Amino acid sequence: MKISLPLRYLLGILLTLAASLALFYWLMRPPMSDLEHMAQFLSVTALISIVAGFAAYRFGWLERAPSVRWALVGTYILASGLTFLNVWVTARLMFASEHDLQLATILLVFASGIAIILGGFFASTLTERLARLENATQTLETGDFSARAPISGSDEIAALAQSFNQMAGQLQQAAEKQKELDHLRRDLVAWAGHDLRTPLASIRLLVEALADGVVSDPETSRQYLNQAKKQVDVLASLIDDLFQVSQLDAGGLLLHCEPASLSDLLSDTLESFSGLAAQRGIRLEGSAAPGIDPLEMDVQRMGRVLNNLVSNALRHTLPGGLVSVRAERENGLVRVTVQDSGEGIPPEDLPHVFERFYRGDRSRNRSTGGAGLGLAIAKGVVEAHGGGISVHSQPGLGAAFSFTVPKA
Repeated sequence: MKISLPLRYLLGILLTLAASLALFYWLMRPPMSDLEHMAQFLSVTALISIVAGFAAYRFGWLERAPSVRWALVGTYILASGLTFLNVWVTARLMFASEHDLQLATILLVFASGIAIILGGFFASTLTERLARLENATQTLETGDFSARAPISGSDEIAALAQSFNQMAGQLQQAAEKQKELDHLRRDLVAWAGHDLRTPLASIRLLVEALADGVVSDPETSRQYLNQAKKQVDVLASLIDDLFQVSQLDAGGLLLHCEPASLSDLLSDTLESFSGLAAQRGIRLEGSAAPGIDPLEMDVQRMGRVLNNLVSNALRHTLPGGLVSVRAERENGLVRVTVQDSGEGIPPEDLPHVFERFYRGDRSRNRSTGGAGLGLAIAKGVVEAHGGGISVHSQPGLGAAFSFTVPKA
């Protein structure tokens, strides 16, 4: 149970009174009458101390001080004054000689002055630490989130400085994240505008040609319509990618996880790309180790991850090459690796392949390089499943994209 501050103050004075009387009796063995007189004297001075302390606390005298330094010095003055009063009144009531009383007064004045000066010195050291913390907060107010307060000691002020530094660090991370989001937002507008404009322009030309009667041959008209349909599919795919990215940014990517067969998902993915692989003369194969099923996952979104990785692998593999997909268990995880025998990824591009809108070759268009969103979406989906994704590659030796998800 937590004891209130006034009650702790009262208990402290009562314990001091009791300890003083006990020490007086143990050392001097006085008659009972002297002990009663001493108890009366000390009780009166203790009562004065209690009243003075409660008055300072109740009326907030210390809180009205212009600074913490003066508040602390004020407490030392009050404590020294009460000490002086207690001893002087007690000595007076004990009928000390005039000479002894004057000498005691001088000594008390000297001791009180030393106590106040020493208290002021210690108060200054505390307020200097608070001033450094205040300077750090003022620097933070200007927008400089690198401001940090020096930490010295292990008291409450040091804990406050540490909390301030933690807060400043979090604000700095938030500011950097905001800058990154602003940069990504500008990229989103620029890349989306560019990638949407190209298929829209193509569709417009095809539809205008059909509407103006420029094309009258049924076979050519059918070809124009097929081309327009392909461009519409491109637009739908890009819009779907942008929608997925917006969900990842908003933290609203909802997964509908259920126990499912990863082996069947791999088989379906390989089958869906088998025609494209055969058309390009690329060998496509896959394998799944025993014990990987069932896996708790969102089948649709995990299928999207596999489609993105296999599609990228086929895009960057030359005819006669190989794309392999394998799944295996690894320390309570399931690891899926998509490896190709393509041209590989330059070392300077490896740290950026999972960044949205990033293309190693900036001159590539959607037909050769995509919108630069597929790997970013794959990374977000895998991490939403509690896993991680990575890439290993050497120029000329292909690339291996690997992701892991928890087995349970």
